[in-house]
Amino acid sequence: MATTAGGARTTGAAVEVARLAAMDAHDAARLLRGVRAAALAGDRPPTSPRPEIAASWRRMLACGVDPDRDSRSRMLSAAETEERRQVSPLRPLLPILREGLLPALDEVTHIMVVADADGRLLWREGAASILRKADRLGFGVGADWDEAVVGTNGVGTALVTRRPVQVFSAEHFVSSHHDWTCAGAPVHDPRDGQLLGVVDVSGPLATMHPATLTWVASVARLAERELRIRHLESLERLRAVAAPLLARLSGRAIAVDPHGWTAAVTGLAPAERIPLPKGFGPGSQWVPQLGDCAVEPLPGGWLLRVEQARTGAAAGRVVLDLSRERAWSATVYGAAGSWTQELSPRHAELLFLLAESPRGRSAAELALELFGDSTRTVTVRAEMSRVRRHLAGVLTHRPYRFAEDVEVEVIRPRPPSVLLPHSTAPAVIRARLGRNGTGVIP
Repeated sequence: MATTAGGARTTGAAVEVARLAAMDAHDAARLLRGVRAAALAGDRPPTSPRPEIAASWRRMLACGVDPDRDSRSRMLSAAETEERRQVSPLRPLLPILREGLLPALDEVTHIMVVADADGRLLWREGAASILRKADRLGFGVGADWDEAVVGTNGVGTALVTRRPVQVFSAEHFVSSHHDWTCAGAPVHDPRDGQLLGVVDVSGPLATMHPATLTWVASVARLAERELRIRHLESLERLRAVAAPLLARLSGRAIAVDPHGWTAAVTGLAPAERIPLPKGFGPGSQWVPQLGDCAVEPLPGGWLLRVEQARTGAAAGRVVLDLSRERAWSATVYGAAGSWTQELSPRHAELLFLLAESPRGRSAAELALELFGDSTRTVTVRAEMSRVRRHLAGVLTHRPYRFAEDVEVEVIRPRPPSVLLPHSTAPAVIRARLGRNGTGVIP
């Protein structure tokens, strides 16, 4: 059976889609309403619904979705939406999605939406007139378009089936959506197959076209290709750090990223990927394919030293060097050697605050110390997520802190009054002055 670039079937279902598109929009809607009414009543329909639509309708009937009214759930607040946006793996893919979809949308009455793996709409762009109609439908940023909430639709059904899907008019299970057509395609993480979310193009029924699904699915595949390229680049960066460490080791060792993909190896037959157990972290770990390993954190991954779990140790010391203006760094020392991570201004601030707080800080406490405003937790969580990607195993959370077995040394500038000179964080300003307010720390 042939498939499109996005995995959509090009035989029976596509023929039916093309037949519907060739019909007058009102005639197509009338036919689909008849099919839906018969299905709801348990009668013989005038024509069979497409298999993926029929399967979705059965799910809706089984879970009790009201065919005449969707169960509108709570909209995310602006802060909740922004927090999801900041940590969404789809965020860096927005330029590709926009470039692939928006130029064509400017000429027709469609909109593009991007939803996360929970079905929450995080981004929405397109024709202003259609955006206003979408608002009346509840198809706005922060809305929940999970299939179990609003019935068969291009976002929720694509999440359930994990395949591209197009939904016309009364193929939507809930009647309030019958004036719309939509085509959604899931986006997966090529590193582990995880479902990241859905990109969808929606608009009035009259604008439907059978090629829309192939178009949207192709753009989703371009986004996945970009993720693959970024993954390869991250492995190259990890390899550059790991290679000098491996060269100094006499035993068997391997450097892998957080998903187990191999960046460098010594003393072992190369493996493309090593399955990592759940709860994987620094210290002594048993790893399938390798056995007992001593695990040490690396920037963007892990160093696994085979059969040395009893003699090896994870990262034991971190030196936070804030003495050189605009050249701040964190150097991590472990049994296999050391590596250094350059720090952005914000990450330098955060690590300094954590070094000053051995017991850790909550997101609200860090927000207060950084901004003087404990409500700015969205920014703090997003930045801590980024810095922890580089310092896996060195930093922990709940609360945010350096790991208990890690010794932390802070090298401050002289005089202390020039500590992180860019910073306006209240906690950093107090540190510049010193506890006695004189600029000299007792």
